Parts: sequence; C-alpha cells; structure tokens
Amino acid sequence: MSELTIDEQYAAELKQSDIDHHVPTAGAMTNHILSNLMVAYVKLTQVKWYVKGPQSLALRTAYQRLLDQNVRQFAELGELLLDENQKPSSTTAELTKYSMLEENGAFKYQSADELVAATIKDFDTENLFVDRAIKLAEKETRPALAAWLVAYRGSNNHNIRELQAYLGNDARTGLEEEDEDDDD
Repeated sequence: MSELTIDEQYAAELKQSDIDHHVPTAGAMTNHILSNLMVAYVKLTQVKWYVKGPQSLALRTAYQRLLDQNVRQFAELGELLLDENQKPSSTTAELTKYSMLEENGAFKYQSADELVAATIKDFDTENLFVDRAIKLAEKETRPALAAWLVAYRGSNNHNIRELQAYLGNDARTGLEEEDEDDDD
C-alpha cells in the first residue's frame, strides 16, 4: 500500500472540502463559523482601535471582552473540529474564502452607534450558520459538536442583547426573525 504525498493529501482534503460544501455537512458548516470567527476578530479589533465619542472608553473595554471571547472560541472550535475528525481551515486564504462577514477599511470612520450596530448584524449573521450547523450536527449524531454550537449560539445571543442595550434597543430590534416555526 502506497502512502500519499503531502501534495496528494492536501489535494484530497480540498476535493473533500468542495464536496462537503456542495452537500453541507456539520463539519463544513462549522468551518464557516470558524471562518466567521477569524474575520470577526479583525472587525472587532477595528472597532476597538477606531471607536470615538463619549462612550469610547467603555466600548473599548467591551470590545476587548469580545475579542478575548473570540480568540478562546476560535481555538476551542478548531480543536473540536479536529476531535470530530474534520479538517478545519488552517490558512488565512481558506478562512477568508469561507467567511460570510464583510470587511471594509472605511468602516472605521463610522459613528460609535453605527459600529455597534454592524457588530450586532455580524453576530446575527453568524447565528444563521450556527443554527444550520446545530441541525446538521444533530442529524449526524455529533453530540459534542452540537453542544458546543448551542453554547456558542447562547453567547452570541448574549452579545447581541448587550450591544443592543448600548443602542437603547431590545435584543431583536432591527434584526430579521427566522419564522419557519412561527405560525403568524
């Protein structure tokens, strides 16, 4: 039996990744979450560095907490994917390819309220992938992955509520509700 070369192993990984993204698996969907976490780190840093106004000191403290949480979650999720025999993205190019969060260098000139509102939208966008990944993890009988994703969803919800409170809003103000279970 011949062993694959490094290039052959990576080519096989890319081929499997492509298949997994066309017929979504929990691993592929969770890799989007990992990618979103990486881009979110850059965006949270951008806000922390550039936020201005009377609340800037409090916001910098709040964003440092979000950054610390982000770094911990990124590391945990990468390890968890490995535990699940998945191949988490491991290059910047792969991570940016699968992220659904958008960056913009001009974003730093926005007002503090606009920066916070954009962060809220990012957490809400991340939740779309989390909900799909939870369903796929449950379907594939991956209880450890599903449990981590449920806890992550809870922390995103908490972050949304805290940031919405800064803007004087309720937790879901201005965010679209998923209504597949809604009878209205």
